[in-house]
Amino acid sequence: MARVKRLPVDPIAEAKRQWLAHGWTDAAPGMTLVTSIMRAQQLLLARVDAALKPLRLTFARYEMLTLLSFTRDGRMPMASATARLQVHPTSVTNTVDRLEASGHVRREPHPEDGRATLVVLTDSGRALAQRATAALNAQVFEHPGLARDDVEELVGLVARMRRNAGDFEDPRPAPDPL
Repeated sequence: MARVKRLPVDPIAEAKRQWLAHGWTDAAPGMTLVTSIMRAQQLLLARVDAALKPLRLTFARYEMLTLLSFTRDGRMPMASATARLQVHPTSVTNTVDRLEASGHVRREPHPEDGRATLVVLTDSGRALAQRATAALNAQVFEHPGLARDDVEELVGLVARMRRNAGDFEDPRPAPDPL
């Protein structure tokens, strides 16, 4: 992946300076946070895309294959995939359409719910998920651009932000073993 020439100034720091100069003092930290996270997402997505491109895979398709590979028998209702991936049902349908056309998944009728459809991982889909995971681990996940302690701290902060936004609830504590 070609590197972009470094800018002589941080544009987000400059935007913050402008926010402050325009009197938007109370909003400046939030604007800086939002634009920083969005830019970090762009940078990480570029690395993910570069790792998956040789496999002719998008991150959305990778997530679906990996989600299925984590199940006991490589299958789940499409509605469950929608909930787990936190995307619109149309996105899951489009992702499954593409993976099915490539032979990496297939659709089956749900054995107990005639209205539901299962998405089923094929052997080629499982193999592709394994290759893609190895590429992402080596090229992105093992070296995300921060020290491990910083990664853990940032993940905790972002999780708190997500929880506060209503993204999830903290799990109930498990009972002590008998």
